[in-house]
Amino acid sequence: MVHSNDSFWHNVEEMKCKYCRRQFPNNTSITRIKWHLSGEEGHGVAICERVPKEVQEEAFLAMHGGNKRHKSIASSSNVNDNAISTTPQEQNTEVDNLAGDAGRIQAPDTMVQALGRFLEEINEMVMEDDIENGTGGVVQPGVGASSSGGLTGNTNETKGDPLPTSSTKLVGRAFEHNTSVILSWLTDDEVSTIGIYGMGGVGKTIMLQHIHNKLLERQDISHCVFWVTVPQDFSIKRLQNLIAKCLYLDFSSEDDDLRRAVKLLKKLRKKQKWILILDDLWNTFELHKVGIPVPVKGCKLIMTTRSKRVCQQMDIKHKIKVKPLSETEAWTLFMEKLGHDRALSPEVERVAVEIARECAGLPLGIITMAGTMRAVVDICEWKNALEELKESKVRKDDMEPEVFHRLRFSYNHLSDSAMQQCFLYCALFPKDFEIPREDLIAYLIDNGVIEELKSREAEFNKGHSMLNKLEDVCLLESAKKMFDDCRYVKMNGLIRDMAIQIQQENSQGMFKADAQLRELPDAKRWTENFTRVSLMHNQIKEIISCHSPRCPSLSILLLCDNSKLQFIADSFFEKLHGLKVLDLSRTNITKLSDSVSELVSLTALLLIKCRKLRHVPSLKKLRELKRLDLSGTWALEKIPQGMECLCNLRYLRMNGCGEKEFPSGLLPKLSHLQVFVLEEELIDGRYTPITVKGKEVGCLKKLETLECHFEGHSDYLKYLKSRDETQSLSTYRIRVGLLDYYHHCGRSKTIVLGNLSINRDEGFQVMFSKDIQQLHIDNYDDGTSLCDVSSLIKYATELEVIRIWNCNSMESLVSSSWFCSAPLPLPSYNGIFSGLKEFYCYGCTSMKKLFPLVLLPNLANLENIAIYNCDKMEEIIGGTRSDEEGVMGEESSSSEFKLPKLRILSLFDLPELKSICSAKLICDSLKEMKVINCQKLKKMPIGLSLLENGQDILT
Repeated sequence: MVHSNDSFWHNVEEMKCKYCRRQFPNNTSITRIKWHLSGEEGHGVAICERVPKEVQEEAFLAMHGGNKRHKSIASSSNVNDNAISTTPQEQNTEVDNLAGDAGRIQAPDTMVQALGRFLEEINEMVMEDDIENGTGGVVQPGVGASSSGGLTGNTNETKGDPLPTSSTKLVGRAFEHNTSVILSWLTDDEVSTIGIYGMGGVGKTIMLQHIHNKLLERQDISHCVFWVTVPQDFSIKRLQNLIAKCLYLDFSSEDDDLRRAVKLLKKLRKKQKWILILDDLWNTFELHKVGIPVPVKGCKLIMTTRSKRVCQQMDIKHKIKVKPLSETEAWTLFMEKLGHDRALSPEVERVAVEIARECAGLPLGIITMAGTMRAVVDICEWKNALEELKESKVRKDDMEPEVFHRLRFSYNHLSDSAMQQCFLYCALFPKDFEIPREDLIAYLIDNGVIEELKSREAEFNKGHSMLNKLEDVCLLESAKKMFDDCRYVKMNGLIRDMAIQIQQENSQGMFKADAQLRELPDAKRWTENFTRVSLMHNQIKEIISCHSPRCPSLSILLLCDNSKLQFIADSFFEKLHGLKVLDLSRTNITKLSDSVSELVSLTALLLIKCRKLRHVPSLKKLRELKRLDLSGTWALEKIPQGMECLCNLRYLRMNGCGEKEFPSGLLPKLSHLQVFVLEEELIDGRYTPITVKGKEVGCLKKLETLECHFEGHSDYLKYLKSRDETQSLSTYRIRVGLLDYYHHCGRSKTIVLGNLSINRDEGFQVMFSKDIQQLHIDNYDDGTSLCDVSSLIKYATELEVIRIWNCNSMESLVSSSWFCSAPLPLPSYNGIFSGLKEFYCYGCTSMKKLFPLVLLPNLANLENIAIYNCDKMEEIIGGTRSDEEGVMGEESSSSEFKLPKLRILSLFDLPELKSICSAKLICDSLKEMKVINCQKLKKMPIGLSLLENGQDILT
């Protein structure tokens, strides 16, 4: 590279400073070299701390036109109101560790001084740029073009500088990846809008500031870069004013929004290759109403926001989420800010690692805490800071001004009080806990946060909608567990701390979930103002009689998952008259306190999987109770007394308490039930069914979820006839008839038919709901195929799983003659069994053939076939009987058939099996094939392309 004759180049060797050996990029300008040597901060260049005094003074004079150094120097940037104009001419893209920018700070006398000095640095960093109290906005025009569309009246501007960024080096692969992705979008002509979203304090703005500084020299990407920090009290007019300042337009005499928009459109269209950055956007708007012409070739709009929904509603096609740092990255950033020259003792370092972890990956929190602890030496003070972080009692002087202010703004910006309450309820769960959405929403319904709607499904839809919105504004994040279809949310640790602090401002609650408690907190910690107490996931063993907290306003008490809790004294509940939700699930109590009978405000009593619980007192007075969950309480000796008085009950889940039949006459008195689940399981290897009268279940007109067992086919028919024909169950798992063992019902809409007989059961034909997803048939000896059970099976368009067990008269699933004569139920219907995914057949001694060949085209979604112990099974798919003749013609022997999604084929103990298919069968997705004890099987005309590539085959 050819340099000018400027004498200051003598201070650089091979683009390294002679004194501090800082490496500069090859295209660095002599201006930046001079600022580096001058010792003056605030110009976006790391200063040299080893430069000789005479060289430093010479560089300073060169940059200030010969004026000597004063104690304070005003910025040389041109200022127009809040707009700073900069030009591109000789900028460079250096985004390095500006460790020297902050200079050396002497150790202050007090923590307050340390914090004050540090917060000044944070404010300079402008990380996330919230404008306090909703006042003002900031505009920073970046590079101005020298073309005819350039900035007016400013042709001889001074050389500009990048935006000020932190002296702390940003860390993390995600930061590098996100930066790279955004820069690639900026060079793509097909990309016109970019959205960057994430929670407050996660680093969106600082990342974009670094990108802004890179853009200053990239004339190939942009000629002009305009930065606007959007004010919290957003309006079209205010945003127009801020953009106008970037363009040096005077709108002081123009009040009409439309005319202002026209002027902005005209001005921006004249420019070429500009980038407009809107930082911290909370509101959506139509671009043309402001005057932003997008799309325009070579021009881009970038916005940062905490809300994914803002990106979606503004139709931002290219968006990226900025996530918290990993623990390793958080520790690196913590030490970067604490100072690498700071040697920590092993004991202090262990505490420091925990403090960094408690900041939950938020760069703003990490930097703030590291700066606060920079001058701390005493190990006791380190430990105290950690304890206060863990207790969510972070000192306001240490954290709140910079971190919680920003996070709390997100909370304050929520649309209504129900949304805020939904957010606050998440703090009831342990830190870093994957919160089941269903459990959280149920609590919100129980406590009236979600108002009563026309159905429980509608209430849950409302709850999911609220959680989605909290995810969209990054106050919650979605979570997923392996091998689990349930939906979860997770709350960042610092955000949880803020939620707890909000609720503790008026002593509203105690939040000790997973706090390693072995005993109940002292009585003095319980205040009359408490509305919520969470002591879940601890090791509390007993609650003795001396504990009788006076909390008349307490509405929710969570003692669940205290697996060692065996005893609760009656006195504990005596003064909790306002309690609405009591959760004692998964504890080891043997007796529920009698004083619970007096909790007349109770709306939810949850005793899930209290496996040692033997006694529940009378529920007669609990007339407000809406949810009673006794599921998994297998030791319960009898059904609680007074249940007939629970006239407002919406949700009942329980087992038979040793009874073989649910008490007759009880269900009609629970007419508001929306969920009725009567459990039956294997206990000590024994199957313990409990039946219920079909006609009584049919009286429940508001029912949405039903799981029960009818004694016989006639009871099932009585239920079908007595129920409201317009009633549609969202979930049902119905067992009918005598069953020898427990049948697991995987799908949400399942019917299990056991020990049925055409001769014994009058009007045998079973009525299926059209939306049935899973069908089990056990011990059915009178029919030869499934159509003998019900000809209505052809209308079951959503059927995915069929299990046939010990049906000794059944010869095939369906006959080809019935299949061909069955009319299609709907014009758009793909065919009978077109949704079938799994088929299992066990112990059907007369079964000779599973499917007729004509059925194959309908089985495009079939994934799993399993056949066990069928003594007469000769062929899985095909037909040689007379009823096949004329159906397939000569095609069957020459054509290829496909089961495109078949992944697993299991054939066990089929002594007469000779062939899998009479035609050639192509199974491109087959991954596992097991053939055991099928001695006569010689012919396997199956395309096994995937099996040849290392997949499993067992014979």
